[in-house]
Amino acid sequence: MFLSDADAADVVAFRHELHQRPELSGEERETAQAVRTFLERTRPDRVIDDLGGHGLAAVYDGAAPGPCVMFRAELDALPIDEVSSSPYRSKARGQAHLCGHDGHAATLAALGLGFARQRPQRGRVVLLFQPAEEIGAGAEAVILDPMFSTIQPDFVFAWHNMPGMPQGEASIANGSAACASRGLRAIFNGKTAHASAPEAGLSPMRALARLMPEIAALGRGGPIDEGYSLVTITHVEMGAHSFGVAPGRGELWATLRSVTDATMASLVERAEALIRDAASADGLDVEIVYQDAFDSAVNAPEAVERVVRALKAEGVKWKSGLPMRPSEDFGRFSAEAPSALFLLGAGESCPSLHNADYDFPDALIPIASGVLMRIARDALG
Repeated sequence: MFLSDADAADVVAFRHELHQRPELSGEERETAQAVRTFLERTRPDRVIDDLGGHGLAAVYDGAAPGPCVMFRAELDALPIDEVSSSPYRSKARGQAHLCGHDGHAATLAALGLGFARQRPQRGRVVLLFQPAEEIGAGAEAVILDPMFSTIQPDFVFAWHNMPGMPQGEASIANGSAACASRGLRAIFNGKTAHASAPEAGLSPMRALARLMPEIAALGRGGPIDEGYSLVTITHVEMGAHSFGVAPGRGELWATLRSVTDATMASLVERAEALIRDAASADGLDVEIVYQDAFDSAVNAPEAVERVVRALKAEGVKWKSGLPMRPSEDFGRFSAEAPSALFLLGAGESCPSLHNADYDFPDALIPIASGVLMRIARDALG
């Protein structure tokens, strides 16, 4: 392990500090500042602030020319109340780190401590702390930021903790690593009427009732393979809370999910056709809006090979795994450079991600940071 016991304790304390002060997607200003303050002791050669919003990148240069290896972690938390008696539980009502982004960020902070003692022999390392991962907007914002062109990574790596897997065991595979997904809102507009004369209006009731089973049937889940797709109805509303008004407006929300971006394109096309047919049948206007759009995260074989070598060298038990059903904004980096996302088990009895009682296991920090440091040393000396 490249960290001393004192440094390891500092990193865990830093994770607890982040956990207590969570910020939602796009609001991570104080979190980014806390990361910057911690990294100042590591004397990075350059720090890029406000990258794609509140993102932050710390650059550590080697002595000789060489490739650029970038490691990515996330800054944002979730809009969920934490259920915990922990002394470091969230101090922000309705906001909490219930996905482990505080632990991922602490892992990169540990790398910074390692590079403070010994820079890479060649090339450079970039520690990227990305904003707005939970809504699928942060990676694209970072990449489109003009300052990102000064980084130009040759490889990009990230990891995610995964409850349900044995703690400390890894999973990685070539190709798809995390599903594509997007949130679809179908907004129907007709005409209200008195509840005693509903025929005088245009209600979205029949369109919504027809669409819920039809859209859900487009993606039934099942085994995760290249053709996998899943549609989950997450919200439906119609009209005002009134017994005297026949509704004239309604919304249907659904999450579309697939292993590949090509399957997602087909899923979107078919869902939109169903929505427009249902609206037309009842003379309704309809607007289709997409939110929280995530590309499929695709692992490059050459990047996977580097992760596998590091796992073996660190003595981490691993297996070739299927893509994870949750989405990850890391997928956007796949188009920029050979990339790899791997999973580390958070424990078979660990509460699920996004659960109110989830808490990132601190024991993963030395394991994950050891693997990432091994990747960096392997690539850069």
